[in-house]
Amino acid sequence: MSFSLASAAFEDGSTIPATYTCDGTDMSPPLYWANVPAEARSFVLVVDDPDAPDPAAPRMRFVHWVVYDIPADCVGLPEGVTADSLPPGAREGVNDFKQTGYRGPCPPHGRHRYVHTLYALDTALGDIGAPPRDVLLETIRDHVLSSATLTGLYERRP
Repeated sequence: MSFSLASAAFEDGSTIPATYTCDGTDMSPPLYWANVPAEARSFVLVVDDPDAPDPAAPRMRFVHWVVYDIPADCVGLPEGVTADSLPPGAREGVNDFKQTGYRGPCPPHGRHRYVHTLYALDTALGDIGAPPRDVLLETIRDHVLSSATLTGLYERRP
């Protein structure tokens, strides 16, 4: 079996419930993972929208959440996790709202994909501040053992 990422709130390729979006309470969905590589020393989680700003003409990956140094013995993140309730040692990077923490889907129009990517690393990074997605991905480039994705869909209703 391969490294996998899932949620009790939605299945891969299905609609993200409004609770986890700007139309609801905007809290993070529960996430869990399995079949972690034995060599894993930490995890990185990135949640982004590759369809921004318009699925018909995407121009960027809009970042909703960045978490790094999730401990290797962690098997998931609970619903509504905040900076204060992250596993010990885990840290957040900056999202495209120019802040740390989870911000859920809130597409201006159209049905967007929200890709949750979990990277298993061969090292812990230590405190590297609050890096944005691109800086973090460059930092981990040579340390990724495996990655797993979970994609949810969301479209705002008028």
